[in-house]
Amino acid sequence: MNPTPQTAGDGDIAVNVSLTVPAQRRKPTKAVENRDFASFCRRIIRAHARRVAAGDVEALTDLINLSSALDEAINDAVRGLRAEPYVYSWAEIARRLGISKQAAQQRWGKP
Repeated sequence: MNPTPQTAGDGDIAVNVSLTVPAQRRKPTKAVENRDFASFCRRIIRAHARRVAAGDVEALTDLINLSSALDEAINDAVRGLRAEPYVYSWAEIARRLGISKQAAQQRWGKP
């Protein structure tokens, strides 16, 4: 095996095929679990709050805007759970949130 790139006849660098890994043999990337991802988000928000509390009054608006972005993300998530191919019922969504299905419908149902 020769690890140095070899030039093709026209001066371009050719790929040394003996050193490449076929796609099916590549190590798959690990998917981030939703709970881990949510924990990461909470840590970031708490860190941002500490920065604001340490005297960065200008960043307070950014922190407030995160609240509206979270509300929008929750709306998108519920709409996604209610749509094809999942079509979770309001009762299933409400049960996971610890609220009544009527409350879930009132909050996230179509206006």
